[in-house]
Amino acid sequence: MYRQTYHAKNGEVAQQWWVVDASDQILGHLSTWLSTILRGKNKPQYTYHHDVGDYVIVTNVEKIKLTGSKPDQKFFRTFSGHPSGQKKYSYRWMLEHKPELLLERSVRRMLPRNRLARQQLKKLKIFRGPQHHHQAQNPKLLTISLP
Repeated sequence: MYRQTYHAKNGEVAQQWWVVDASDQILGHLSTWLSTILRGKNKPQYTYHHDVGDYVIVTNVEKIKLTGSKPDQKFFRTFSGHPSGQKKYSYRWMLEHKPELLLERSVRRMLPRNRLARQQLKKLKIFRGPQHHHQAQNPKLLTISLP
């Protein structure tokens, strides 16, 4: 007798809300962990073609760390599409002025490039300070022990 493979559907798996404190976390390690939770790969019911991931609220994003000389040697690039429309910002400048965008882009690049990933990225909520406005969802504190 063959055993059929279980594939979770969109409404079958309960999605939880988690709060992650980003204080003194390394950007790459934190982004990897967040993308895993958003996709649902930490659950036994993981199904690659359905959204079974959880919602994640990240607080204190301005206290994220970068290792080595990345703050000065890596650059965040934007391009408007017009001649000489490229702008470069160092990661140090991004950490001081737009840390939410830096974390969001880092997590986005760790997700697959498709419609499902865009849907999963909407479940990532990023805030600068310790306060957030999602108390009604009763989020649970998620402690991430990274090296």
